[in-house]
Amino acid sequence: MSLDVTREQLTVHSERAILVSVALPTRPWVGTDPLDELRGLATTAGAIVVGGLTQKRETIHPGTYIGKGKLDELQQQAQALDADVVIFDNDLSPAQVRNLEKATNVKVLDRSELILDIFATRARTVEARLQVELAQLEYALPRLRQMWTHLSRYEGGIGVRGPGETQLEEDRRLVDLRIRDLKHRLAEVQARKEREVRSRHEEHTVSLVGYTNAGKSTLMNALTGAGVYVEDKLFSTLDTRTRQWRLANTRRGAHDGWGRVLLSDTVGFIRDLPHHLVASFKATLEETLQAKLLLHVVDASNPHAEEHISAVKAVLKEIGCGDKPTVLVLNKLDNLADRFDLDVLQRHHPRSVAVSAATGQGLDDLSEAVIAALSADFTDAEIETHAGNGKLLAYLGAHAQISRQEFQDNRVVVRCLLPRHLLHHIQGPDVQIKFLDGTEH
Repeated sequence: MSLDVTREQLTVHSERAILVSVALPTRPWVGTDPLDELRGLATTAGAIVVGGLTQKRETIHPGTYIGKGKLDELQQQAQALDADVVIFDNDLSPAQVRNLEKATNVKVLDRSELILDIFATRARTVEARLQVELAQLEYALPRLRQMWTHLSRYEGGIGVRGPGETQLEEDRRLVDLRIRDLKHRLAEVQARKEREVRSRHEEHTVSLVGYTNAGKSTLMNALTGAGVYVEDKLFSTLDTRTRQWRLANTRRGAHDGWGRVLLSDTVGFIRDLPHHLVASFKATLEETLQAKLLLHVVDASNPHAEEHISAVKAVLKEIGCGDKPTVLVLNKLDNLADRFDLDVLQRHHPRSVAVSAATGQGLDDLSEAVIAALSADFTDAEIETHAGNGKLLAYLGAHAQISRQEFQDNRVVVRCLLPRHLLHHIQGPDVQIKFLDGTEH
C-alpha cells in the first residue's frame, strides 16, 4: 500500500456524510446552527450531507469524544442513512478515530482532515501543492498506525491483518524523509518570496485578508480589473495574486492621483485553522506579513460576521500581523436583508468602510480610507529641483501624492505627500526640501 492510496481513501468526494459537532466550554458553538459552517466545508469538499447530530459536553469522552448515548444515535443514523463518512467539527485523536470507525463501521474524519482535503483539491500552483502536501504529511505522521488499520479493514475486510511493525516503521521513515524534502524546497520558495516582497519596500503595498468566502477576490477584481478566479465556495483562492490598483483621491480632485498601489489577494482564514496549514503556507502569507496596510474584508450579510472578525484577528495575531495598520471593509451590501445588521456592525466598528464589490457601491469611500491610512506615515513637503531632473520627477510621480507642480525658469517646485521612509531617495546637491507639516525630519 502507498501513501497515495491513503490520501485517496481520506477524500470525501461524492460520499454521503453525517456531520457531528460538540460544544465545549472552551469551544462554544457559533450562531444558532452549530453545523452551518461544517456543512459548507463538507459541501465544498464534494460530500452529500444526509444527517447530523450535536452535543454539549463539559469534557470530551477520552475514547470516542462523544458520550455513549450520542454514539448509539450516531450508529443508528449511519446505518439508517447508508452513510459513507462521519465528519466531526472537532479535532480527534487517532485512537478516537479508530474507536468511532469501529463503532459505526464507516470512515471518520475530523475538522482538520476535512480542511486539508479541501486545500488539496484547490491547490493549483507548485508552491500551493508543496504547502498542502507538507501539512497533510505532518498531520498524518502521528496517525500512521490508525491509517493502516483503517485501510486494512476497508480494503481487506474482516480477518485481514494490517502491515506489521516493520512496515509501519518503514512508512514513518519515508514520511520523515518526504517532510524534510518538502521543508527544504519550501524554504527555497520562502527565501525567493521574501526577496520578491522586500523588493517592493518602496511601494504602497496593501493586502486583502478575511474569512473565507468574504468576497476578497471579487473586491480585487472590482479595484484592479484583475480578472482573478471567483467562486461562491470556501477557499476558492489558495495562491497569492498581486495586481496594480490605481488610487484616485476623488474628493480632492482628479489631479491628486496616488500612482499605483500593489494590492494582494490571499488565502481566506477560518475558525480553528489547522496549525500545520498556517505554518506550511508561510510563503503565501509573506505578502500579508510585509504589507504596509491590511484590508480586512468581512461578509456583512453573514449573521456570524462578528465571530468571523474575531477568528481572522486571531489568525493575524498567530502569524505576527496583529498590530499591523488595518481598514475593516464591510462587504456584500447588496446581499443585506436588513440594514439594521449593518448599523450594528458599524456601531461596533466606527472606522469601517461599507462596500459592495459586486456593484461598486462604496469603492470611492474605500479609496479615501486607504489614502488616509497610508498617509499616516507621510510628510507634506515642497521639493525644488532642476527642471531637467527627470529621474527625480518620475520617482515622485510613482511614489508621492502630488498636489501641485510649478515651473519657475529652469526650476520646478513639487508640492506632495511622500512616505517618510523614502526621503533619503530624493536627497541630493540639486534638491531642496521644505517640510510643510510642522514636524521635524
